[in-house]
Amino acid sequence: MTYKLGRKEKTLREKKQKKKQACHRGRDNTWAGLTRTEAAQFIRGRNNSPLGYTSLGWPRHPLPRPHRQPQAETTRLGISERHRRTSSGFLLLQSSEEPPSPPTVLLFTGELRFALAGEAIRYSPGQQTGRNFSMQQMAMSSSAVTSPSSHGSTLSALHARHSQRFQNRRVRSQVKAVAQSQLQYQKLGDSDLLISEVTLGTMTFGEQNTEKEAHDILSYSFDQGVNILDTAESYPIPLNKETQGRTDLYIGRWMQSKPRDKIILATKVAGYSERSTYLRDDAKVVRVDAANIKESVEKSLKRLSTDYIDLLQIHWPDRYVALFGEFSYNPTKWRPSVPFEEQLKAFQELIDEGKVRYIGVSNETSYGVMEFVHAAKAQGLPKIVSIQNSYSLLVRCHFEVDLVEVCHPNNCNVGLLAYSPLAGGVLTGKYLDGNVDVSKSRLNLFPGYMARYNASLAKEATNEYVKLAKKHGLTPVQLALGFVRDRPFTASSIIGATTMNQLKENIDAFTSTPRPLPQEVLDGIEDLFKRYKDPTIL
Repeated sequence: MTYKLGRKEKTLREKKQKKKQACHRGRDNTWAGLTRTEAAQFIRGRNNSPLGYTSLGWPRHPLPRPHRQPQAETTRLGISERHRRTSSGFLLLQSSEEPPSPPTVLLFTGELRFALAGEAIRYSPGQQTGRNFSMQQMAMSSSAVTSPSSHGSTLSALHARHSQRFQNRRVRSQVKAVAQSQLQYQKLGDSDLLISEVTLGTMTFGEQNTEKEAHDILSYSFDQGVNILDTAESYPIPLNKETQGRTDLYIGRWMQSKPRDKIILATKVAGYSERSTYLRDDAKVVRVDAANIKESVEKSLKRLSTDYIDLLQIHWPDRYVALFGEFSYNPTKWRPSVPFEEQLKAFQELIDEGKVRYIGVSNETSYGVMEFVHAAKAQGLPKIVSIQNSYSLLVRCHFEVDLVEVCHPNNCNVGLLAYSPLAGGVLTGKYLDGNVDVSKSRLNLFPGYMARYNASLAKEATNEYVKLAKKHGLTPVQLALGFVRDRPFTASSIIGATTMNQLKENIDAFTSTPRPLPQEVLDGIEDLFKRYKDPTIL
């Protein structure tokens, strides 16, 4: 059955419909008195500062095209103000003390979201408010707007619930941001050493850096959260009888004013050498046997002014291996070496005496790592927990071919301390830029030193990596250090610096580079790797 509307009823219905449309559009046939651009600015803030509309679910439908803009005005929301909720999700607020138009707008999406610190903002043609809205300003107190008595309790409850959700989201976001802006830490192998993802290399102290410069570098690194230092009995580099030991002396004097338990001190005992016999009191050749290891540790402890070493590493093996740019093993250079068990027994004595906590290796191969681990397991001797090998965008194959598998946590569980992640500074691109003064850089100061990084193919590859970094808005340093940082087998990257600017850039790269690197960046790296496997091979 249908009913005809009487003339009076029809007129009332039409008036009601017009009233509803006016409320929906605004009295001047605009979207609540705002232009499309102004409404968008109102939601986002003048500088696109987030007001939470994405996380709180603001309406996604487009705003209608406006017809005119209202006059600029700001009014305080009060108890006496009339308000009306519309089907479009907007609240039109109109003060009893002001002209009826234009109306003031607050956003609604089914529940009350916010009021701008108790203020409603109106915009005028071509005028900016000059105000930046923060997330905290969007959190409205329950007394900012008074709703009708019939809806007051409901709106209050909804506001409380959504304010809590908003606060939880903000706290989670802040925690995540803080975590990404600080250095990360992890256990080294199966030891109890919790090390920072940055290890400070010190081989320039005493050669390229004065003691004051060294102390400044150490202090800044320590203040930034770097808790592990790497030195060696043979430092500084290049090896020299006159300067040998200076690095340890600089570190030792600096450590006297620092809490010893907050610093993880790593040093190295020299491997087989016929040229560095000055390291020992009376030796024709330096070996990695009990006598040499003990003498090395005693001298290191004295220079470093400490009672113990946290991590003692074998700088290079006692047996013959391909070292420092030499890629292939030469069978004709094989020589008898100190048995793995004998080396571990010497370390065991030092551990029992409390002079060494953990041991590791450096410039080692898969064979050496597995032999050390097997000997430790078979004889009940201390196990190596780390391996310090070269690893960077220019030097990958040596480690990735098989050492990755050997050192895996489910296999031998040996953490990588990656040295030369910037390939001796080459990956910064400074040697490619003719405008940069590199006269005091190590590749020019010491001709022949690290020549593998200065080969023509290495330069060509470096140039491509620099281009890749710029393409994705990264610096060459961020690309190189971010790559090594994100490798699942990297425990820590060893960085060195001769100036404070270099040091700051290197440390900042770990916290400023996206974590992890975007997939498109990694794809670009792998494309270049297919073209330049290991361009430093001589």
